[in-house]
Amino acid sequence: MALLFLLAITALAIARLRDLFAVVMLAGIYGLLSASFFVAVDAVDVAFTEAAVGAGVFPLLMLTALALVGRHEQTASRRPLLSFLLVSVTGAMLVLGTLDMPAFGSADAPAHQHVAVRYIETSPAEIGIPNMVTSVLADYRAYDTLGEVVVIFTAAMGVLGLLSAASSNTGTVQATMHEHRVLRVVSKMLIPLILLFALYVQFHGEYGPGGGFQAGVIFAAGIILYAMLFGLSNTRKIIRPELLQVLAACGVLLYGSVGVVSLLSGGNFLDYSHLLADPLAGRHMGIIVIELGVGITVAAAMILIFYAFANMTVTDEDSPPC
Repeated sequence: MALLFLLAITALAIARLRDLFAVVMLAGIYGLLSASFFVAVDAVDVAFTEAAVGAGVFPLLMLTALALVGRHEQTASRRPLLSFLLVSVTGAMLVLGTLDMPAFGSADAPAHQHVAVRYIETSPAEIGIPNMVTSVLADYRAYDTLGEVVVIFTAAMGVLGLLSAASSNTGTVQATMHEHRVLRVVSKMLIPLILLFALYVQFHGEYGPGGGFQAGVIFAAGIILYAMLFGLSNTRKIIRPELLQVLAACGVLLYGSVGVVSLLSGGNFLDYSHLLADPLAGRHMGIIVIELGVGITVAAAMILIFYAFANMTVTDEDSPPC
């Protein structure tokens, strides 16, 4: 209850603020509190994702966006009554809908009576990995996860296209913090550890919380932090936008190619058990490969979106040496 109260207070504070920098900071705090709430209800994988996105890469992207739109929100010249009524009615309907939901944690809830029971009972024997969340996302719901990866790729390309078209009207964006010497020195020690931890999360998702989504966001956060501290021009020399576009597409193709190989091996699309002679080993290999594709696409998409927001026009004099 304390976490829910803090979440509500943070949401109200965000709604009342006009300082967009403060809004971004509170939104990051809201993401961290949400991650703590998910940990409290034993949803560790969801908490991992919320911490990486809501408290990690999201504030960095929004801080970069503030360089384009300014720090302070413009005061509305009028207060439309129709919009207020629409939001009020929609909110009341959502609250009314929650009254028909089963009690939290109820064993009689519909979610606990159908496929969830089968996943819990048969996943260890069918998939053979300790992390049941990875079994569900990467095997049982492989079609759905493939769709999510395609959506991430499409969103990145859409943002890139929109902001590239408007780049001629935005000017140069200063997205570095090179005057903060302490941050630069500390980041030189932390960024390699962040990238190493991303690789650990990527290839340890079968045995603990993590996987391609979390690893991709963590890896992107490390690169974005480097760009903000040492300049976009230095970052683009290391990871070029053209390479990121290719990697974003290759991640999706890698995921889909596993399904094609499964078909050619005599199984269904994304049926990993036909990849090797041992069905369990085939499932393990298929999960590792598709998770790698997810991680590549997510990391490339997040960095591309950052490049697009930062306008990719920082000059050499704006970028300090590494």
